[in-house]
Amino acid sequence: MKKIVTLILAMVMALSATACTGTAKTVETTKAADTTAAPAETTTGSAETTAATTDPYSKTFDQLVVGEDGTDLNVELKFLTHRTDLVDTALADYIKEFNKIYPNIKITYEGVTDYQQDVTTRLSSSDWGDICMIPSTIDKKDLGTYFKPFGDQAVLTEKYLFMQDKSFDGVSYGIASTGNAQGIVYNKAVFTAAGITTLPKTPTEFIAALQLVKDNTDAIPLYTNFAAGWTMGAWDAYIGGSATGDANFMNQVLPHAKDPFANRGDETGPYAVYSVLYDAVAKGLVEDDPTTTDWEACKAMINNGEIATMVLGSWAVVQMQQAGENADDIGYMSFPITVDGKQYASAGPDYCYGINVNSSADKQLAAALYIKWLTESSNFAYDQGGIPVVIGAEYPDTLKAFSDVTLVVDNPAIAGEEGLLGVVNTDSEISLNSDPKHVSAIVEAALDGSKTLEDITAEWNASWTDAQEAAGVTPG
Repeated sequence: MKKIVTLILAMVMALSATACTGTAKTVETTKAADTTAAPAETTTGSAETTAATTDPYSKTFDQLVVGEDGTDLNVELKFLTHRTDLVDTALADYIKEFNKIYPNIKITYEGVTDYQQDVTTRLSSSDWGDICMIPSTIDKKDLGTYFKPFGDQAVLTEKYLFMQDKSFDGVSYGIASTGNAQGIVYNKAVFTAAGITTLPKTPTEFIAALQLVKDNTDAIPLYTNFAAGWTMGAWDAYIGGSATGDANFMNQVLPHAKDPFANRGDETGPYAVYSVLYDAVAKGLVEDDPTTTDWEACKAMINNGEIATMVLGSWAVVQMQQAGENADDIGYMSFPITVDGKQYASAGPDYCYGINVNSSADKQLAAALYIKWLTESSNFAYDQGGIPVVIGAEYPDTLKAFSDVTLVVDNPAIAGEEGLLGVVNTDSEISLNSDPKHVSAIVEAALDGSKTLEDITAEWNASWTDAQEAAGVTPG
């Protein structure tokens, strides 16, 4: 079965993608009028130049041809990855397949456990390796300091999704490894045993469902994964499209918004997302001691029915399915927020591949060819239950539950404001999508009752306003 997904990105271009669910759905974004940054003239040529380019070292990513370019390369590449669980399995298999085409390109994966922090630190050295998954801590304006350009954003957008994420000033420095729809992993058998007959669509309904799990089963209603740290940051991914249905919210509205974390009173917006976590913890609907959670162990726990729900991107579904004998019990639902009668889900890239700007020309070419093969030929995104990055690729069955949900891809910032959100976000010290400490603070406050969520978000709003004013923005 196939489903057509229409993406209206910043260039207002219709992008079709094939899926497996048999119904049409739309990935809605809203174009800000005339806000697309002009492409950098020095990174790619015109269409005529593209057609005439034969030197593989001069080609941009879209021009490279795997199996034809760089066949005489003889190099060794180091690849830093956050997927420590795949280094000795799937990733090793990918290397073997790639080496059937390029036997003299040797690739070594290094799995990094505390990926964001460790790799951010290592990037300050020019010899960290040749390919990495770009940490979210790197500001867009600094991408060119660390990574080689892949090419013109507008050109790459014609073939690949999510190009806006690691692009700056019209130049792309990262290619998404896969795309994620943001929702909640849940155990269908536990829901049935608890008496939950309809998937919850609001925070109130979700908390009520968690209470049913607690009352009627032995499962942990919501597993926070608090001890892992990075898992707490996952909650930030829901405050945009999932909570507002607005593709402009994150990059265009949020930098200018007055008190964006305040309670809207209608169970939508960022406050509604964080209220689910606060209320679940405060009502005892999570594990007994969040400081003892175990990320690896939780996969088997949800598979065998010891956990009912976890708030994670769609990338997590396959891992939970493969962690035991009950793969069919693992489902994926949209985050329980409804905006004007409709449900939305933020959709965006997982980690993006980046190539070390300081690597040799041979290594950079080899790295680009491997990333091209991973993106177009390895089926990595499909195998991991994610949104394929190549436009028109088949969707996995794990996204069936989103047939009636509108996916929202964030629009880029207004031209001239590409770095504004980063400045406000950093200076406010809230650090959305980069440092999970603010989300961890919600759990801590809910556990000991030291602060209400209103107290916490009031502090965030004050810090956000100060950062806006320091950046020359008048909140409104």
